[in-house]
Amino acid sequence: MEEPNLNYIKEIADGNETFERELIAIIQSEFPMERDAFVKYIEASQLEHAAEMVHKLKHKFNILGLTSTYESAVSLEEELRANNASSIDFFLTILDSLNSQIQEL
Repeated sequence: MEEPNLNYIKEIADGNETFERELIAIIQSEFPMERDAFVKYIEASQLEHAAEMVHKLKHKFNILGLTSTYESAVSLEEELRANNASSIDFFLTILDSLNSQIQEL
């Protein structure tokens, strides 16, 4: 499984460590809520709403340099919009693993 890296965050912060920490704090705050919302929508079989949460999450993956995770999110978003939930268990495993990694950044 991929691990987050801060290369992109460092690049856009351009040496501003305060901005860097603020951006990381936003991701740390939003990620668990978006993960929980995704699970709630899946449990309620609201696949279109679940796809919207994946759309939000995938941008965090991109910011954290998680290329293959981002690609998995793109695929899952498309599947969910087509009313297909076959990749959900795999994606939940990714989210659970990333949640603790993100909190440790």
